[in-house]
Amino acid sequence: MDVKLEVVVLPVSDVDRSKEFYKNLGWREDADIVGGEDFRIVQLTPPGSACSVSFGIGVTTMTPGSQQGLLLATENIEATRAELVERGAQVSEVFHGPAGRFHPDDPSVRLPGPDPDGRSYQSHAVFSDPDGNGWVLQEITQRLPGR
Repeated sequence: MDVKLEVVVLPVSDVDRSKEFYKNLGWREDADIVGGEDFRIVQLTPPGSACSVSFGIGVTTMTPGSQQGLLLATENIEATRAELVERGAQVSEVFHGPAGRFHPDDPSVRLPGPDPDGRSYQSHAVFSDPDGNGWVLQEITQRLPGR
């Protein structure tokens, strides 16, 4: 079976504010479909990603800001972080932590700066959208076997 993750739904409180936020990050607008007063769906895709995000009115019953741990992989975390900050996102400083213990909201396992050995999957930065949906940047320069 060959399946691919296509879209992740984000719960937001203000569709236009969210659309502006993600477009300002440089994400491509794929769709903005209105189906009356009770339905609107917006879809955007991060640069280089095969998976998109969707949000809108009548799209989900999740509480705005409740989607956490959404992961954006990058080959250069410092450059990606700098570009996101330049585009208006409030991104944490880059940090690393013990493998297997990382949780983006647990500052007790965050060590400052990128992984000193430059290992893949070890360097991170975090940010949130205007509703508090949480994103994790993760530097991946060499993928695990089978990926």
